[in-house]
Amino acid sequence: MIGLSRRAAVAGMMAMGATGARAADWPERTITMVVPYPAGGGSDTFARPVAAAMADRFKQSIVIDNKSGAGGTVGTAVAARAPADGYTLLLGDTGLTYAPEIYPRAGFDFGRDFAPISAVARVPYVLVVNPARLDVATLAAFMAAAKKASGSIDVGSAGLGSVTHLAIGLFEERTGTKLNHVPYRGGAPMLQDLLSGQVAAAFVVAGAVAPHVRTGKLRALAVASRRREALLPDVPTMDEAGLANFRATIWFGLFAPRKTPDAILDRLHAATQAALEEEKIKAMWIEQGARVEPESRADFARFVAADSERWSRIAKAANIKME
Repeated sequence: MIGLSRRAAVAGMMAMGATGARAADWPERTITMVVPYPAGGGSDTFARPVAAAMADRFKQSIVIDNKSGAGGTVGTAVAARAPADGYTLLLGDTGLTYAPEIYPRAGFDFGRDFAPISAVARVPYVLVVNPARLDVATLAAFMAAAKKASGSIDVGSAGLGSVTHLAIGLFEERTGTKLNHVPYRGGAPMLQDLLSGQVAAAFVVAGAVAPHVRTGKLRALAVASRRREALLPDVPTMDEAGLANFRATIWFGLFAPRKTPDAILDRLHAATQAALEEEKIKAMWIEQGARVEPESRADFARFVAADSERWSRIAKAANIKME
C-alpha cells in the first residue's frame, strides 16, 4: 500500500510538472477566439481590437472565428468542448449566461464549462422613443402613457430571448405596465424601424442612438445604469428618473474552457487588462458608449456568477423557449 501511494504521489507530481511546463511555454501556436455571432456585430466590435493587442503582446496570432447560430449557443458549445489548453477562447456576453434557460439543447452550462478571464466591455442600454410616434419627454410620462393605453405601445427588441427582450419584461414587472413586444432579428433592423416609426420605443445601446438623439429624431428617456452616459450627458439614469435599481447592461468578457491551467488564465488576464489600457482602445470604447474598469480574475468571476443568476431568474420567469 505504501509503495502504491508513493507511486501515485510521484505520478501526480509528474502530471503537475508537465502542466506547468506546458503553461510556461504557452503560447507556441495560433490562438482561436470564438465569437459566437456573425462578423460585424457588437461582439466583433470589441473582440477584434482586443485580440490584435493581445497578439502583439504574445507574439502569436489570435484569429477570430465567427461561429454563429441559435442565439450564440452553437459557437459557445464548440468552445465549451475545446481542449483546455489556452488555444481556444470565447468572447462571451450577458445573453450566453442564461441561454440554457431559453435553448433547452444549448449544449453547455456557462458557469460549469467556462473559466472567466476578464471583462472586455460593459455597455448600458438606454430607453428611447421616437417622438413622432410617442411624444413623451420623461420616463414618468412614458410609464403614464403605458398604463393609460395598456398593451398598445410597440416596443422593439433585438430578438426573442435577447437582453433587450428581457429588459422589456423586467420593465413591465417593475412598473406594473404592459407593452407590446415586437421582436426583430438583430439590433440593426430594430433601430431602423424605430427611426421610421414602425415601433415607438426600444432599449438601445448609447453608441447606436446618440447621433439620432442629438438630431432630435429620437428622444432618450433614461439610461439603465448606475451612472450617466458620457455620450448622453443630459439623460438621467433610471434612478434619477424615478425607477430605482433598474439595470440593463450588456457586457462582453473573455472566457476559456473550465480546466485551463491557472498560469495560462493569469497570462490571458494580464494581456487583456493591458490591451484595455491602450489609448486607441479606450477611444474606441468611448465611441461605443462602453466602459470597463481594472479588476482581478476573481472579481470578474464573482460578477459573472451574480449577473448570471440575476438574468437566468428573469429568463426563467419569462418562460421563453427556443428550438
